[in-house]
Amino acid sequence: MSLLRVRDFSAGYETDLPIVKHVDMDISQGEAVCILGPNGAGKSTLIKAIAGQVRCLGGSVYLADDDITHAPSHALARRGLGFVPQTENIFTQMTIRENMQIAAELLPKARRAGQMQRLFDMFPDLKARPNTLAGALSGGQRQMLAAARALLTEPEVLILDEPSAGLSPKLVGQVFETLRQIRAAGVTLVLVEQNVRAALDLTERALVLVDGRLAHDGPTGALRDGKLLGELFLGSRHAEEEV
Repeated sequence: MSLLRVRDFSAGYETDLPIVKHVDMDISQGEAVCILGPNGAGKSTLIKAIAGQVRCLGGSVYLADDDITHAPSHALARRGLGFVPQTENIFTQMTIRENMQIAAELLPKARRAGQMQRLFDMFPDLKARPNTLAGALSGGQRQMLAAARALLTEPEVLILDEPSAGLSPKLVGQVFETLRQIRAAGVTLVLVEQNVRAALDLTERALVLVDGRLAHDGPTGALRDGKLLGELFLGSRHAEEEV
């Protein structure tokens, strides 16, 4: 049985203008899946709607047997879904430790210290400077902190929106190394990403959205040479060259 199931799912910001249209998606325990597509295809809208941040206009979302279709975003972490948005994903005026402590408040008191230590051990860059203001971190380190915060509650699924957006190639490498560590720990990953090659190298399955609809669902190997992906991106040669 799928861990995350999306059925006939539509979402958007206006009731009569859906951006995501009748999407079906199944994610199994332990999978790493990337969601690709041209700009404006509805990738971020899809995962934001799953995470309770954009209005669901139809269909359903299940986390295991739990219907989370209309669950508010603040309740989803308790129910096993972690979400790392592209921006505003940390508190810049607080220290690394304070950011972690706020996330840890979702846990029983007896587990907070142990979980924080486990995540600090997983992210030694954060462990080395816990009293540094988050706003002073590099882009890559901010993404590490955002991921660590999301992992504190031990989500069954971690969803990330454009984790490499706006980063230098060096920092992109750091972020994807962090994601490899998370995947190695057994966390189920779903990410929207414009860095196609990095996303395909990290994941084993790719979904491609075009105009809000699911145009492809299959192993990443089928997309590695760029030909099929170029066709899916409305026949764009530019998309093929980026892979």
